[in-house]
Order: sequence, then structure tokens, then C-alpha cells
Amino acid sequence: MPDSLSTSQSLPLTPFQFHCQAQCPHTQARAGQWTTPHGTVDTPRFMPVGTTATVKGVTPAQLAETGAQMVLANTYHLHLQPGESIVAKAGGLHRFMQWSGPMLTDSGGFQVFSLSGLRQIKEEGVLFRSPRDGRLINLTPEKSIEIQNALGADVIMAFDECPPYPAKREEVEAATDRTYRWLKRCLAAHGRSDQALFGIVQGGTFLDLRQRAAQELVDLDLRGYAIGGVSVGEPAHLIQQIVEATTPLLPVHKPRYLMGVGTYREMAQAIAAGVDLFDCVIPTRLARHGAVLSQGDRWNIKNAQYREDFGPLDDTCHCYTCQNFTRAYLNHLVRSREILAYTLLSIHNITELVRFTQRIRDSIFAGRFAEDFAPYLQPAALPVS
Repeated sequence: MPDSLSTSQSLPLTPFQFHCQAQCPHTQARAGQWTTPHGTVDTPRFMPVGTTATVKGVTPAQLAETGAQMVLANTYHLHLQPGESIVAKAGGLHRFMQWSGPMLTDSGGFQVFSLSGLRQIKEEGVLFRSPRDGRLINLTPEKSIEIQNALGADVIMAFDECPPYPAKREEVEAATDRTYRWLKRCLAAHGRSDQALFGIVQGGTFLDLRQRAAQELVDLDLRGYAIGGVSVGEPAHLIQQIVEATTPLLPVHKPRYLMGVGTYREMAQAIAAGVDLFDCVIPTRLARHGAVLSQGDRWNIKNAQYREDFGPLDDTCHCYTCQNFTRAYLNHLVRSREILAYTLLSIHNITELVRFTQRIRDSIFAGRFAEDFAPYLQPAALPVS
């Protein structure tokens, strides 16, 4: 890494400027700051997902207390309800949902994958059938950007085609090429200088396609870069292989975002490769099923062993839940199907993942990342044949 990106103090930054403050001497892990019009993001950082302009069950004030700095929302779902025009009339996403920090909107590209039974892909764009009322929605690259411009997030994503796993090479190559053509249309349609447009590297598990896609995106000199199309069913060792092969191809002076990943091991390995930002629905989805994240483990608070356990979820955690409530009480709430259970567990789970990335950030500054997080950096196990 160039000397200009070596360990240094915080410097005044203009919006969409990335500054690397420290780098691990043994890996490509880096700690940095990235500015947006609504504040600075300390990297590496986990970002909670608020699909429909809300992180499920958690108020913005509670979300801020978790240490979250940047929140996601989704173009496709907000277009369906309430519609981008209503959000724009409210003053944009930040005012609409009362979140004052940085925000990012996904383009709707993931729904091309997740709603495969309700869509048809054409060169023009993707024709969806709304799961709400059955109406047809023609989501083109231009329409995705128009919606995101109206929503007003700090970061907007290019509309892409996320291929499934497994898929034949010719199918993945066609999706990767189409993603690049759509990106150029997104760039032509993008009309707001106060929103950073990120491109997305696709290519499935074919590393040569990933390499070609990354180079094409870098040549466009975008404000940030994402690695997409992982965590869609591949085994862990392939995710690690993709991230380690793709991340070094992306500029060191721009933020790098790994989409849809939120486990300890996958985040630590990606950070070691040089990734800065992550998002995943894991913390709130698990909370809705009574599951707790604690120091890398996942367990069910509904289990009978916790009915008379009057200790906190995690006595090392400083979140509102752990500081005020016992496992016995949370067990009671989950068994009673009380809404408060999902809120309290979500607060803890989000805090857990944000705190994990903050601990990694601190360890990079201390020069101990490779040592402190060694158990997570081991190669992913190959599947048993």
C-alpha cells in the first residue's frame, strides 16, 4: 500500500473521500474513515438493514445506541410501498425515517435473484409482478436510479443482475456482461452529485469473470465498489476464494463493500482481504426467531435452560438489553410471543455485529488484527464429498 495510506491521524475530509488510517502489517486489513453528506463512517463497519425505511423492531434512537453508523434501505420495496414520491415529499429517507446518519439504498438487483419466480429479465430491465397486488413493475437501470435519486440516500447502488448458485458459466457470463451494460446506463441516468453511485462486481464463482468485471468497473472511476453475488448459496470456501481474489483488484483509495455478509468468520476473512463495509439481515431475522448472537456463538433464548437464568445475555456487552434485562425475562418474552422480545434481541444482535467490526478496527490500530482474530482467519473448510 502507498505511504500516503499508512497509519495516520484523522484528517478533515470532504464528502465521499476515503482515508486509510492504519493497515495490518500481515494482511490487507485496514482501518479508515469515509465521509458522506450525513456523517463519517469508521471502517471496517457492519451496517444494519432497514429494508422498508425501518430496521425491524428498533427505533432510530435505539439503533444509534448500538453503534451503527450507516443503515440500508431497499429501492424495490420502497417503490412498492409507500412509493418514492411520498418519501421525496417527506424530505427524503433521512427525514422520513428520522435517521440522521449515512444511508445506502440497494438498487433492487438482489430482488432479481430472490424473486426469481416473479420476474422476467430482458436487456431493457426486469419485469416484476408485485407480490402485493399483482401489478407489473418494469424496473430498468434508469428507473432504479430515478427511484434512488428521489429517496435521497447518501450511497446508491447500480442496478445489477445477481446470478444464482449454482449456474452455468454462460449464464453467469451473460449476467455479468449485462450488469456492466446496465451500470453504464445507471451512470448516464444519475443526476445528483450528493449521492455516491457504487458499481457491483459480479461473476459468480468464476474468478476470471470477477477479474474482468472488476477491471471494467475500476476503469469507470466510481466513488465506491461492491462485491455482489456472494452468500447466495455457495459453500464458505468459495465465498472466501471470491473475496480474496476480487478485493485486491479494487482501488485502495475507495471504499469496498461486501454485500449480504454478516457472520463473524466471513467478515473477518473479508476484512483481511481489504473489505471495509458489510450488511446483512442476520441480527434482526435471528431475533424474530428468538436467537441470540454472543461472542461468535448462536443460541436460542427460548430453551428451557434459561427460564431461571437471571444473568445478562452477555456480561461483556454494554447494549441496553444486556445492561437491563435477564435471560429469564427474555426467555419469558419469547415464550409469550411479546413484541418487546424481538426489539430487545434485535438491539443486542445488532450491537454484537457492530461491536465485532469495531473490535477489529481497534485491533488494526493496535497492530494485532492477525493475532487477535487468527481463529476466524483460517481457510474455510472444504465440503465433505
